[in-house]
Amino acid sequence: MRLASITLHRLRVPLVRPFETSFGRQTVRLVLLVHVRTADGGEGWGECVAGEGPLYSSEYVDGCEHVMRHYLGPALLAAFEVTAENLHTLLGFVVGHRMAKAALEAAVLDAQLRASATSFVDHLGHAMAEPGPLAAWVDCGVSVGISPDLDTLLAEVSGYVAAGYRRIKLKIKPGWDLEPVAAVRALLGSNALLQVDANTAYGLGDLDRLRELDAFDLVLIEQPFVEEDIAAHVLLSRHIQTPVCLDESIVSAAVATDALDRGATSVINVKPGRVGGYRESVLIHDLCRAQGVPVWCGGMLETGIGRAANVALAALPGFTLPGDTSASDRYFAEDLVEEPFVLGQGEHRGQLRVPTGPGIGVTVREDLVREWAVAAPVVLRR
Repeated sequence: MRLASITLHRLRVPLVRPFETSFGRQTVRLVLLVHVRTADGGEGWGECVAGEGPLYSSEYVDGCEHVMRHYLGPALLAAFEVTAENLHTLLGFVVGHRMAKAALEAAVLDAQLRASATSFVDHLGHAMAEPGPLAAWVDCGVSVGISPDLDTLLAEVSGYVAAGYRRIKLKIKPGWDLEPVAAVRALLGSNALLQVDANTAYGLGDLDRLRELDAFDLVLIEQPFVEEDIAAHVLLSRHIQTPVCLDESIVSAAVATDALDRGATSVINVKPGRVGGYRESVLIHDLCRAQGVPVWCGGMLETGIGRAANVALAALPGFTLPGDTSASDRYFAEDLVEEPFVLGQGEHRGQLRVPTGPGIGVTVREDLVREWAVAAPVVLRR
């Protein structure tokens, strides 16, 4: 495939309710979309998961757009042949910038698969090291932000339970941890799947407090310490009974191997944007599956464009825990795709159907891309 153009769209998409974590509060999401066109008339879409500012990650929308415009995009447009399989080599001259690379990879892969009438899930299944069953429906969890008070938190969680979500994840931070977790556990009962996410908010001085979470029979505690400090997570894993899950720390299959070998984690959250794309995500999945380590698919408030690809990833056999692949209406009153993601009912209550159409399997609403734009599209050409 040869690319004819790469168009970057910047949109501001309103959230249905504020979403607060230990590093900030969001009421809208600034979205950077990548739209590629091929020399033979094909097209594909990708979504960059970077935030508006460098708060969750060192990557942010302005930086991702800059590196795409001046480095990554020109390299792809100059290449005689571009495929999802060789993209990491073509872009390897740029250090880091995984979220920007992942968005380009997704767009290229979408175009490539649409041209061959192949679905995202079938492509990822063929990319696995060992064959395995691909799910037609995936279990769906929901991430619950930090609330202003317990009553608000319990009301929100009750709504998600009524909707059918199969796992609840609570954002926590110092001062908002033991009490809300206890209240939600009492609401859910002892058998419901409940986990917490600290987003690097704690330090080694909090070991004893984190150990108190053992009382609530959690599925896991996610990323309590800063991402670079693997050693601190090794200590925590030895200090508590609750499984420790790494998120922000895992930026590649190589880092995942190191963390597992050192005993820093027993569960891994796979976010394609964080690790540089779906190729690397499958490598991490294969590594963990070979070792019997459960993985699950994290979320970054994606619209239906990014969500479609994530749901396909979550269909791989190593994804044995419900992910943050929530329904579209968890975050958006109106989604960017014509086929918004809706929770199943009956035997598929609390699940999402895996798209099976060509590419990511959904149709982008270009009317909303134009309506929600906050800047003129940036068009890069050969």
